[in-house]
Amino acid sequence: MANESYKTSSVGEAVAHSTHSDTRRKTNGQRSNLWKALGPGILMSCAAIGGSHLVWSTRAGAAFGWRLLGLILLANLLKFPFFLYGQRYTSATGESLLAGYRRHGMIFVWIFLLINILTGTINIAGVAMLSGALFAGYGFAGASVTHLTIGLMALCALMLLLGHYKLLDSMAKVIIVLLALGTMAAVALAVPGSRIMSAEFAAPNPWTWTSFAFLISLLGWMPAPIDLSAWSSLWIFSREKQTGHFATVKETSIDFYLGYISAVFLAVMFVALGALVMFGSGESFSSSGIAFSNQLVNLYAATIGDWSRPLILTAAFFTMFSTTLTTMDGYPRSLAACCSLIGNLSTQRFRQIHQAWILLSAVAGSIVVLFFVQNLIQLLTFAAVVSFVTSPILAAINYKVMTGANVPEADRPGPFLKLLSWSGMIFFVLMTAGYVYVTFFRGA
Repeated sequence: MANESYKTSSVGEAVAHSTHSDTRRKTNGQRSNLWKALGPGILMSCAAIGGSHLVWSTRAGAAFGWRLLGLILLANLLKFPFFLYGQRYTSATGESLLAGYRRHGMIFVWIFLLINILTGTINIAGVAMLSGALFAGYGFAGASVTHLTIGLMALCALMLLLGHYKLLDSMAKVIIVLLALGTMAAVALAVPGSRIMSAEFAAPNPWTWTSFAFLISLLGWMPAPIDLSAWSSLWIFSREKQTGHFATVKETSIDFYLGYISAVFLAVMFVALGALVMFGSGESFSSSGIAFSNQLVNLYAATIGDWSRPLILTAAFFTMFSTTLTTMDGYPRSLAACCSLIGNLSTQRFRQIHQAWILLSAVAGSIVVLFFVQNLIQLLTFAAVVSFVTSPILAAINYKVMTGANVPEADRPGPFLKLLSWSGMIFFVLMTAGYVYVTFFRGA
């Protein structure tokens, strides 16, 4: 019976019945159910728009102007299939992506578990620290970014333990709309007053070995770590529990495209903001958390007007807070799913393990912030690099699962997605090899 657990285990967040998926698709495929299906893809976008956009896209534009826009678009294109597979696999088979990992061997579940224990702690600490730095912008006298960060992580853990998926889903949709409107307004107002470079200004070249570490950091979180593909798969079951509707392949595709296109569009907007306002000004982003958050808010205030500073600070803070909340749910949820699959556990045990991982993640993230971090950018850089160097492994497993025999032929990757998948995996391997060379051999 252990080998059949992906069929007979709970329909809850961890595994889900594969035997009921066809009935669900037939009975719940009406167009009126599309709204009930929307959520997991938008939540993934909300998680992505945090560090990768506010930090790395803006820094790319500020440091190199428009020169890295093509690389950012390429990264979004090459990661696209692997995020798509997370939701498509679940809607096509009725089981989670991680249950698909188990179909191909428990070793893949263990690999995902070990990678996520490492990346989860670092990434939660990174986005929470940026949230803390932005929160410090409200002028809390005597409160350090470290203590604010720990307080926010504790608040996120409490909110998730009490509010669960419904709270997460509701916040994400509102915050994405508000941030998108604010960013588009800032870019539109920045275009007429964009800086004309002097003849003496020498634009830095990003295509050097010296800049390679920055490129890897940019790619690691652009638009998000590939780990997140498992989150959206698991969130489909949470959305089903909330609405009573299990999304069809078509519905999950629409949800995914809405979220992913939003993330790509906003990545371009943040590059534009950095390029139009800071590039060539002689100013660079500080590694200090409070200074960085002030500079970020100043980007908007310089174009929209100083009156907008409190509004922009609030929008940026809630964007990062929602990212922290999302990661605080996503990593523990996927870790709990791995534990449930390894131990063939029930839904009730999954929920208990999920809650335990939320608490453990908050404690581990607090330890990282307290004892192992000297500045914000240092932590975010390390988190982004770790996310990128694990990309080839997770991408390969996702592709293997999506092309498995249990996936209906019509839902498996077609020629274009296969080409894109292989191109992405090769690109990730080559860039990872380049990073290893720069880090360990070039200076030797």
